Amino acid sequence: MEVEETGEKRTSWSGVPGEGHSVLCDHAGKKRKQDPAPEPVIRISEDEEGEDECEMTSDLKESEEPSNKRVKPVAKSNSLTGVLNPVKTPALKRIGQSISRSISFRTEARPLPTAPLRSRTKASSFPRRRNSQCWSDTVESHDLTAKEIKRQEVIYELTQGERQLIEDLSLVKKVYYEPMLKLDIMTESELGQIFGTLDSLIPLHQDLLTRLERLRGSEKTVGEVGPTLMNWFPCLEAYVTYCCNQVGAKALLDQKKHEKRVEHFLRLCQESSFSRKLDLWNFLDLPRSRLVKYPLLLKEIQKCTPPDHPDEDTLPDALELIQSIVAEVNKKTGEAECQFYRRGLSYLEDCQRVPEIQQSRFLYCHGELKNNKGQRLHVFLFELVLVLTRPGEDKDGGQVFNVYRQPLPNALINLEEIPDGEAAGGGTFRGAFTGGNDKVKNCFRVSSRGRAKAHSYSLQANDSFSKQQWITCLRQAIVQSRDRTAHTSQSQFSPHHDPALYHIAELSLSSDTEMADHTSR
Repeated sequence: MEVEETGEKRTSWSGVPGEGHSVLCDHAGKKRKQDPAPEPVIRISEDEEGEDECEMTSDLKESEEPSNKRVKPVAKSNSLTGVLNPVKTPALKRIGQSISRSISFRTEARPLPTAPLRSRTKASSFPRRRNSQCWSDTVESHDLTAKEIKRQEVIYELTQGERQLIEDLSLVKKVYYEPMLKLDIMTESELGQIFGTLDSLIPLHQDLLTRLERLRGSEKTVGEVGPTLMNWFPCLEAYVTYCCNQVGAKALLDQKKHEKRVEHFLRLCQESSFSRKLDLWNFLDLPRSRLVKYPLLLKEIQKCTPPDHPDEDTLPDALELIQSIVAEVNKKTGEAECQFYRRGLSYLEDCQRVPEIQQSRFLYCHGELKNNKGQRLHVFLFELVLVLTRPGEDKDGGQVFNVYRQPLPNALINLEEIPDGEAAGGGTFRGAFTGGNDKVKNCFRVSSRGRAKAHSYSLQANDSFSKQQWITCLRQAIVQSRDRTAHTSQSQFSPHHDPALYHIAELSLSSDTEMADHTSR
């Protein structure tokens, strides 16, 4: 019955417990005297299937008999009308109203298109990324060992990864870059800053894909892959330029998202099936993710390579080469990130321009923390200094970071982890974040006895994981900064390697008389 499909429950059939049979038949018989058209009501109960039919069978134990035989007992019970009259009239009204409502539900429930809506939503979600085919699925039979099969699977994964990356980068160019340029959603200069040298990476990976496909023999197996990777890996130095540009590209993209046309276009793209629910930045970050995966794939190939295989000699060299390239890209990217955020700092006082900021070459980490007043701060842990800032905007709408209080040199920082539940800074944390009721969590304190006066800041992370990350980075920064300071101090007092300067070092520790004697010589 279609009422069941709409989820409505026919509870009106049990409106009068124990009298459902007599009331229903009496209602049908009464309607038969007034109007011969109540037959559809009887057919509704007879045509029902499933649970409704079972209910009617239990209530009407003579459902197999014709409807005129069910009406006849009601006529015999007319002598009891005096007894049933006070109860029967309101019950019949309720039954009649419920039956009419159930009939209206039948007619209104038919045109509801629930299934097409669900199917359309599933079609647009595009849950599957791509065909996750393995190497074993591409060959009919083989006589390889389990270790060699694993090796072929990893090489096939390397090949398929290149193919998928090429498809994604081509998609970014065709679906994002070209339409936004043609529709004048962004200027060519802005698109150039956001997409960087992405277009030059496509032929680079197409080259590796071509080389890997040539290595596959007639049995679809790859023999020696080490020399091919050794010859191709130096091409990845092009990633230095692309990854260094990503810091500024991300900031500009986040800024442009506040414009209505840009936000609308990017949202439509993300909701489309081709995007797989990924936004533009996810696509722009794919090359960097691919770069750091090469060492992992090579380690797996090396692990599955037999000792007597020709790759046994070349794979270690290839692994060392790609690791050095990844380390160089990370180093240059860190330097570019450090320079970018250094330029974004806005100083309220000249005393905040500590030399450690300009001397820092990279960032350990940065992110949002709260102080003991509940204010949101963006904190930068540079190589040599910890800087607390308040995010803001310049006159052009670009993001700036206003330096908050005095920066703390890492070599002078004292780090204190605050246990959960302990009030920080005289209980101000508890009042600022919890209203004085709940326990304070994920807090730590940094203090420094600097050049002029002592500085102490109590900070709160978003969660326990973020707190642990900050504490780990701070400890690393403190140790390395103190080692660097000690090494610098030691080198200032150590003897110079130039023999001509030995006497100068000795004279600086001698008396004025000895210095005069030495000069007269």
